[in-house]
Amino acid sequence: MSTSEEISALLVTRFGTDPDAIRPEVPLRQLRLDSLALEELRLLIEDRMDIDLEDVVLSSRDTVGRLVAAVSSKAGA
Repeated sequence: MSTSEEISALLVTRFGTDPDAIRPEVPLRQLRLDSLALEELRLLIEDRMDIDLEDVVLSSRDTVGRLVAAVSSKAGA
């Protein structure tokens, strides 16, 4: 499963996000992810993908694509 698919699966299963709404250009806030939800998502991604995202700074203004790129860069490191 690709990084994008992993993140999409988490958004759908854990946050009830509509799969059709998850596109690279969509801001995270449009998916109703506030700072608390982003922190929860970060922890879920770390757990599921066995990576450390502690130094990745994301806000609800960032896009799904930015999140996927940040996680991909850590997963490949």
